[in-house]
Amino acid sequence: MRTVITEYRNAAYLRNGMINVEINHPEMGWLPFTCTPDDTASLIDTVQLNALMLANGDVAPYVPPTQAELDEQMANQVRAERDAILTHTVDPIVTNPLRWDELSESQQQAWRDYRTALLNVPQQEGFPNNVTWPTAP
Repeated sequence: MRTVITEYRNAAYLRNGMINVEINHPEMGWLPFTCTPDDTASLIDTVQLNALMLANGDVAPYVPPTQAELDEQMANQVRAERDAILTHTVDPIVTNPLRWDELSESQQQAWRDYRTALLNVPQQEGFPNNVTWPTAP
Protein backbone atom coordinates (compact mmCIF):
# COMPACT_ATOMS: atom_id res chain seq x y z
CA MET A 1 0.00 0.00 0.00
CA ARG A 2 1.35 3.41 -0.95
CA THR A 3 1.62 6.22 1.57
CA VAL A 4 -0.62 9.21 0.89
CA ILE A 5 1.11 12.55 1.38
CA THR A 6 -1.01 15.56 2.31
CA GLU A 7 1.75 18.08 3.02
CA TYR A 8 4.63 19.08 0.80
CA ARG A 9 6.81 22.11 0.14
CA ASN A 10 9.36 23.47 -2.35
CA ALA A 11 8.12 21.60 -5.43
CA ALA A 12 10.36 22.25 -8.44
CA TYR A 13 10.67 20.65 -11.86
CA LEU A 14 14.06 19.30 -12.91
CA ARG A 15 15.31 19.49 -16.50
CA ASN A 16 14.52 15.82 -17.07
CA GLY A 17 10.82 16.26 -16.16
CA MET A 18 11.12 14.89 -12.65
CA ILE A 19 9.98 16.88 -9.62
CA ASN A 20 12.04 17.59 -6.51
CA VAL A 21 9.83 18.19 -3.49
CA GLU A 22 9.96 17.87 0.27
CA ILE A 23 7.20 15.67 1.67
CA ASN A 24 5.90 15.39 5.21
CA HIS A 25 5.92 11.62 5.68
CA PRO A 26 3.50 10.51 8.42
CA GLU A 27 6.17 8.44 10.17
CA MET A 28 9.50 10.01 9.21
CA GLY A 29 8.66 13.71 9.03
CA TRP A 30 9.97 16.03 6.31
CA LEU A 31 12.00 14.23 3.65
CA PRO A 32 13.43 15.20 0.27
CA PHE A 33 11.66 13.29 -2.48
CA THR A 34 12.07 13.08 -6.24
CA CYS A 35 9.34 11.68 -8.45
CA THR A 36 8.02 11.60 -11.96
CA PRO A 37 4.47 12.77 -12.49
CA ASP A 38 3.38 9.32 -13.70
CA ASP A 39 5.35 7.10 -11.26
CA THR A 40 3.16 4.26 -9.99
CA ALA A 41 5.94 2.05 -8.59
CA SER A 42 6.83 4.28 -5.63
CA LEU A 43 5.88 3.54 -2.03
CA ILE A 44 4.54 7.09 -2.01
CA ASP A 45 1.27 7.72 -3.86
CA THR A 46 2.87 10.00 -6.44
CA VAL A 47 -0.27 10.22 -8.56
CA GLN A 48 -2.12 11.71 -5.57
CA LEU A 49 0.87 13.91 -4.67
CA ASN A 50 1.08 15.24 -8.22
CA ALA A 51 -2.67 15.89 -8.26
CA LEU A 52 -2.30 17.86 -5.01
CA MET A 53 0.63 19.90 -6.34
CA LEU A 54 -1.27 20.52 -9.59
CA ALA A 55 -4.40 21.63 -7.71
CA ASN A 56 -2.29 24.07 -5.70
CA GLY A 57 -0.69 25.45 -8.85
CA ASP A 58 2.82 24.36 -7.86
CA VAL A 59 3.46 22.20 -10.92
CA ALA A 60 2.10 22.15 -14.44
CA PRO A 61 0.09 19.22 -15.80
CA TYR A 62 2.30 16.32 -16.80
CA VAL A 63 3.08 16.26 -20.50
CA PRO A 64 4.88 13.11 -21.60
CA PRO A 65 7.95 13.61 -23.78
CA THR A 66 7.36 13.73 -27.50
CA GLN A 67 8.87 11.13 -29.80
CA ALA A 68 11.30 13.79 -31.01
CA GLU A 69 12.44 14.41 -27.42
CA LEU A 70 12.81 10.68 -26.78
CA ASP A 71 14.78 10.33 -30.02
CA GLU A 72 17.05 13.20 -28.99
CA GLN A 73 17.71 11.57 -25.61
CA MET A 74 18.48 8.26 -27.32
CA ALA A 75 20.76 9.98 -29.85
CA ASN A 76 22.71 11.58 -27.01
CA GLN A 77 23.07 8.20 -25.29
CA VAL A 78 24.26 6.49 -28.48
CA ARG A 79 26.76 9.27 -29.20
CA ALA A 80 28.06 9.05 -25.61
CA GLU A 81 28.53 5.29 -25.98
CA ARG A 82 30.29 5.81 -29.32
CA ASP A 83 32.52 8.51 -27.83
CA ALA A 84 33.46 6.22 -24.93
CA ILE A 85 34.51 3.48 -27.37
CA LEU A 86 36.61 5.98 -29.31
CA THR A 87 38.22 7.38 -26.15
CA HIS A 88 38.92 4.12 -24.34
CA THR A 89 39.43 1.59 -27.11
CA VAL A 90 40.34 3.17 -30.44
CA ASP A 91 42.25 6.35 -29.69
CA PRO A 92 44.78 4.72 -27.33
CA ILE A 93 45.88 2.64 -30.31
CA VAL A 94 45.65 5.02 -33.25
CA THR A 95 47.12 8.01 -31.43
CA ASN A 96 50.01 6.12 -29.84
CA PRO A 97 52.89 6.07 -32.35
CA LEU A 98 54.63 3.13 -30.69
CA ARG A 99 51.55 0.90 -30.68
CA TRP A 100 50.52 2.08 -34.16
CA ASP A 101 53.94 1.29 -35.67
CA GLU A 102 53.75 -2.29 -34.33
CA LEU A 103 50.65 -2.97 -36.44
CA SER A 104 50.79 -4.24 -40.00
CA GLU A 105 49.37 -2.06 -42.77
CA SER A 106 46.22 -4.24 -42.94
CA GLN A 107 45.77 -3.97 -39.15
CA GLN A 108 46.19 -0.20 -39.32
CA GLN A 109 43.60 -0.03 -42.10
CA ALA A 110 41.20 -2.16 -40.05
CA TRP A 111 41.52 0.30 -37.15
CA ARG A 112 41.05 3.27 -39.49
CA ASP A 113 37.93 1.66 -40.95
CA TYR A 114 36.59 0.84 -37.47
CA ARG A 115 37.15 4.41 -36.27
CA THR A 116 35.43 5.81 -39.38
CA ALA A 117 32.49 3.43 -38.93
CA LEU A 118 32.10 4.57 -35.32
CA LEU A 119 32.16 8.22 -36.39
CA ASN A 120 29.49 7.43 -39.00
CA VAL A 121 27.07 5.77 -36.55
CA PRO A 122 24.82 8.89 -36.45
CA GLN A 123 24.43 8.73 -40.24
CA GLN A 124 23.07 5.16 -40.18
CA GLU A 125 19.55 4.49 -41.37
CA GLY A 126 17.41 4.07 -38.25
CA PHE A 127 19.65 6.13 -35.96
CA PRO A 128 19.25 6.52 -33.00
CA ASN A 129 16.77 3.74 -32.25
CA ASN A 130 18.23 1.06 -34.49
CA VAL A 131 22.04 1.15 -34.51
CA THR A 132 24.35 -1.50 -35.90
CA TRP A 133 27.64 -1.21 -34.06
CA PRO A 134 30.77 -1.93 -36.07
CA THR A 135 32.97 -4.78 -34.94
CA ALA A 136 36.37 -3.94 -33.50
CA PRO A 137 39.37 -5.37 -35.33
